[in-house]
Amino acid sequence: MFKLRILLFLLYVTTIVFVMAAKIDANSVGVCYGQCGHNLPSNQDVINLYKNNGITRMRIYDPNPNVFRALEGTNIELILDIPNCDLESLTDQNAATVWVQTNILTYPTVKFKYISVGNEINPNKETARFAKFVLPTMQTVHKAIRDAGLQIKVSTATYTGLLKTSYPPRHGEFDDEVVGFIKLIIKFLVENKSPMLANIYPYFAYIGTPCIDLAYALFTAQRTVVSDGHDRQYSNLFYAMYDAHFAAQARLGGASVPIVVSESGWPSAGHQAATVNNAGTYYRNLINHVKMSNGTPARRGISIETYLFAMFDENMKPGKETEKHFGVFSPNQQSKYQLKFN
Repeated sequence: MFKLRILLFLLYVTTIVFVMAAKIDANSVGVCYGQCGHNLPSNQDVINLYKNNGITRMRIYDPNPNVFRALEGTNIELILDIPNCDLESLTDQNAATVWVQTNILTYPTVKFKYISVGNEINPNKETARFAKFVLPTMQTVHKAIRDAGLQIKVSTATYTGLLKTSYPPRHGEFDDEVVGFIKLIIKFLVENKSPMLANIYPYFAYIGTPCIDLAYALFTAQRTVVSDGHDRQYSNLFYAMYDAHFAAQARLGGASVPIVVSESGWPSAGHQAATVNNAGTYYRNLINHVKMSNGTPARRGISIETYLFAMFDENMKPGKETEKHFGVFSPNQQSKYQLKFN
């Protein structure tokens, strides 16, 4: 009887540890690893920086053998992007099979978690030429992954710019000219139990909408700012944008599709709102909210898997000056904000 009690106690302790570990993992924060800079550390040094800071999730934007080799044998989970310019070629099933063999099967100890087929493709914008290739490539890559006996989820990274309505959040709705594009993607995600990847940036909403209060965007508002019915009170813009995106996809049959926040960040230079103080405040509060989150007002009890953008300032990033200043580390590997990731 004594031995039985000991065994039951050990089983109980093991179960508690497993559940706690699963909860910690669910709420852990990832960081996107962009490489548009001529002064960045070596890939191995970057992976060591991830490990030393307890960062267990990463997103990279194209297949990079040097990054894969540095990741081998680590516990870092990976979102791997297929760049927009490569989508057309991978609509061919044979090409997709070769892509999976070359970039995934060659590295059996790398923890590939999601494949993002393209990033922020909008049928109405400059990326429109890639739109018709997204779903076919999702299908061919998914088949190649399944044929290889792997369980990696295939998705695509969307963004809140596809919405025509985001206020109040429960009225979130995709733009009419986007519906045909996104509805078929949602159907694929439902059928294959894959998440929607969504890039969510309160910074861009703030600078583009004069009536938004800075405290609301930085998680520092001390009161409800948006009341979306008696049951949904919002004191931060991130949750509001997340719930608006969910409402939009739910209208198209995606109520069962979880959202992974594949990018979110705040720049530290290049605009009057892009300061080191604002950026540090945003990142610290974002981490605290998603780590301790019991969900959003519309999605209670749902952890929010989130990836910060980005690991480093990237001095060769195209676009506005702010694009070069999203790093949470400087290229010399010094922390800009002394963040506590996990």
